[in-house]
Amino acid sequence: MTTSPKKIRAAILGASGYTGAELIRLLVRHPHVEIVLMTADRKAGQSIETVYPHLAGLGLPDLMAVGDVEWPGLELDVVFCALPHATSQEIIKGILHETGHGFVDEMIIERPADYANAIKGSVKVVDLSADFRLRDTDVYTKWYGEYHQAPELQKEAVYGLTEQYREDIKNARLVACPGCFPTAALLTLMPLLAAQKIKKDGIIIDAKTGVSGAGRSLREANLFTEVSEGMHPYGVASHRHSPEIEQELSKSFGEDLYVTFTPHLVPMNRGELETIYVNLAEDQTADDLRNHLQDSYQDEPFVHVVEEGVMPATRHIRGSNLCLIGVFADRVPGRAILVTVLDNLVKGSSGQAIQNMNLMFDLPETLSLEQAPLFP
Repeated sequence: MTTSPKKIRAAILGASGYTGAELIRLLVRHPHVEIVLMTADRKAGQSIETVYPHLAGLGLPDLMAVGDVEWPGLELDVVFCALPHATSQEIIKGILHETGHGFVDEMIIERPADYANAIKGSVKVVDLSADFRLRDTDVYTKWYGEYHQAPELQKEAVYGLTEQYREDIKNARLVACPGCFPTAALLTLMPLLAAQKIKKDGIIIDAKTGVSGAGRSLREANLFTEVSEGMHPYGVASHRHSPEIEQELSKSFGEDLYVTFTPHLVPMNRGELETIYVNLAEDQTADDLRNHLQDSYQDEPFVHVVEEGVMPATRHIRGSNLCLIGVFADRVPGRAILVTVLDNLVKGSSGQAIQNMNLMFDLPETLSLEQAPLFP
């Protein structure tokens, strides 16, 4: 008889949010993962099926408050942090034993970092918040209004855009998953800037997202009557994903660059579409951009460049880990238009997180992410 390999013991912190629910939905079909801990402070003590009836009957543990978890001796292999920004930093410090305390001292709960620091052995962390995305902690402070509480961990955090940083992710113990808007923009633009197929100046990213992108917290701006039958821009010239996009695009191009990025909220549950306007480099055409992107992603399981004349739409990727990119010639000479779609909760968040986890544990990258999009 052959024995099955030991399952990866996973925790989901922030399991009652939309990204937490997506992690559960996808991970319960993962052949090598067992969810052993789920936290949700506002829903503590409830079963997941009480919070999300569509996740009933899966044999999952009840939700707990982070402070009520019996961390000492808890065996975990991976922790998914689906918590708000500024909340993850200190807890992750504890998880990765970077508090500066001795092991015995760490069992005393005095601050958020102490909640998790008595976990047995080594553990890997996949962070879905913004806390470790920006490499410069001063930039983080400027855009998020909080001093970074774990600068020593920021130095080792790997930016989790899978298709660009695959080899670094494999050896990481802390991966910072990109935001949904940056994921779409970077998958589209990084190969083109790296090959200098487009100019660095004049990049415009016009983004649309479903309401789930704003999270599950109760806010007046997210009420049905505020969102339905209309759409509106937000975070104009001030959205926190702007420095994240510019950080990675500047790295690809080799010098600093800036983009015009404007997100819009549209009345749909999930999905994201970005229309990106670029200036072509000398002697380049829209066909050249399409051919280069096709060559760049020809072996990728989740990023596909559609054929000439095909218009990507959010209904083509709903519920999947796919990202579709279309390339079109502008009627204005020397410019091109790129249209990119993905599901903000899957490829833009939880699906990409699982894709990274698979790499971190030397598993096939596509495990639990093979589902086709839902249509209609």
